[in-house]
Parts: sequence; C-alpha cells; structure tokens
Amino acid sequence: MHLNQFWVLVLSCLLLASAPINTLANASSTEKQSKNAKTKSNISAKSTTVISVPATVIVKTSVKISRSSKKPRTVRTTVTRSAEVAIAAPPSLATALGLRGQRDVLSLKSSVAMVVNQDTKEVYFEKNPAISLPIASITKLMTAMVILDSKLPLDQTVEINAEDVHIYHTSRLSGGTVLTREEALLLALMSSENRAAYTLGRNYPGGIPAFVDAMNRKAKEIGMNHSHFADPTGLLSENVASAEDLTRMLGAAYQYKMIREFSTWPTLTMVINQRPQKFLNTNRLVRSGDMDIGLQKTGFINAAGRCLVMQAKVNNTPLLLVFLDSVGAQSRFADAVRVRDWYERAGDPQPIRRLM
Repeated sequence: MHLNQFWVLVLSCLLLASAPINTLANASSTEKQSKNAKTKSNISAKSTTVISVPATVIVKTSVKISRSSKKPRTVRTTVTRSAEVAIAAPPSLATALGLRGQRDVLSLKSSVAMVVNQDTKEVYFEKNPAISLPIASITKLMTAMVILDSKLPLDQTVEINAEDVHIYHTSRLSGGTVLTREEALLLALMSSENRAAYTLGRNYPGGIPAFVDAMNRKAKEIGMNHSHFADPTGLLSENVASAEDLTRMLGAAYQYKMIREFSTWPTLTMVINQRPQKFLNTNRLVRSGDMDIGLQKTGFINAAGRCLVMQAKVNNTPLLLVFLDSVGAQSRFADAVRVRDWYERAGDPQPIRRLM
C-alpha cells in the first residue's frame, strides 16, 4: 500500500515537471516558424529587387518581357533582337562570279576598274574590263543623253505621280511635286533622284517602253556592244555594261555641257511643296573639291555594289575612270584617289593597249 502511494506521488511530480518543458518547446517551435516566415518574406523582397533593376534597363530598350507571379525569372540585359531580325543582303553579281577581292598592283577595292586616256583612248590600267555587270544609277548618264537628244522642252513641267512614287518609295519628291524637265534632270544627275529619272522616262513620247528602246539604240550608236538598259533609273539589275563600254559612255556624255555641269553640281536647295529641300551631290570628291572632275556619276544596288565613273584631269591629262563593285560606301572614292596618286607619281605611265 505504501509502495503504491509512493509511485503515485512520483508520477505526479514528473507530470508537473514536464508541463513547462512542453511550453518552452512549443514556444521555440513557434519562434522558429516565425523566423522562417520572416526569412521567406525577406527572400521574396530581395527577389523583387533583383528583377526590378534589369526591368528598368529593358524598358529603356523598348523590349517587353512578361513575368510570372509564381516564379521570378532571370532577366537578360543584352538584346539580340536586331541580330535576329537582320537579313543579309544578297551578294553582288561580281561577288557571285568570284571577282570580289582579286588583288591588283594598285590595291584597289573595286572588283572592276579601268583608267583610259580620254583623248588617245590609251588604257593605262584595267581590272576585269570586259565583263558586263549591273551598273545601278550610272544608268542615269544614258537617261540624260536620251532626254537631251529628244529636244523636248526643258522648261516644260512634269509631275511626280503615283507610278513614279511606286518605283522608288524613299524620296523627297512626294507625289504631286511639279518640276521642270531641266530641274528633274539636275536632280537625277547630281543627287541621283530615282523619281526624277523615272518621270523623265515616263514623260517621253511613248512612255517608258519607248524610252528604254531609245536608250539601247543610243548605246549601240556609241559602241556599247556589251551593254543593255531596262529602265531609266538603274534600279533594275538588268541595266548592265562592261568597263570598256562605260568609258565609251563617259566619252559620249562628256560632249553634253549640261551633263557635265549638272553631274558636278555640289549642292542644291530647291523649294518643293513650299518647303526648302537641300540636295547633295552623291560624290564626296565633288563636294570636297579633291579632284578636277569634269563629269561623274555614282551608283548602288545590291546586285551592282558601289560604283563610280568619272572624267577627271590628272597632270593635265583627261582620264576616264571606272570603278564597279567596290567593297564599301567610301572605297570607290578612295580608289579614285589611289589612281590619281599613282598617275601623278608615274608621270607618264606606259599604256597597256588602245581601245578600238
């Protein structure tokens, strides 16, 4: 009996002692849960901060990123959209034929080049001279000759219409612009205005088909036997000629005072639709006065590359210069300077042959 009472007393003491321990354990567990909740809250807050910084950068670059509220994403601050959208331009015909990058003694960047004495027809330098290639806006020299041969009134007005606008979408000559034939010719030669050149052909008797026929007849007359013309602007890659033929065209175009004058006009301000518009010569050598240039024309379409033809005096010798499919926008002009410097150093270089 006494033993039973003893064990009852012991068990009662143990129960009383365990109550504060459980209370402390529960309190500790609650504190841990509270700390974990605070830690999670802090982590969530830090994640929001990390996202907000690159998000600001992306807004500045106009890139939209959708973010999920469930999981924060790592945001890239580099944008590759332009590289993905960019489409490589097709190679020029000269490049496709394997002419690009060929070396020569003058280290020219043009795939095709020719230097001819205008008076004697002696050839001082040539590089792939007989291959017919797209000539882009060099075509406009032929356009100008056909217009002047036609004896159409130069003071007669022509209007830029929807057909002219369609042929070339980027131009300061908006639809409805009214020009004299002389003004259109000036803009076509000095600033290479495609709408101006096209409207000249469209307003020719018989329209564009008759004008193109006249261009090809003129080409035959001046001995351009490896050339063909398909439109007055040069935007079509079917406008082709060899370097030899282009020296013949340069010599023929030089006989027209208006072509000499208009093609070497440095700058021009013209009021179009009651607003002054400034046009620049497409040849930087004309604008800078670096060379004594009597006639010139530049050209570019993807199929042709960067092109340049000029008549220029070097050491008082009139030279006909042709550069086709040059690598960069400025390298055709640099090639012309290289030829000038070479000819000045050489004094009187020995001709390779004479054009027939």
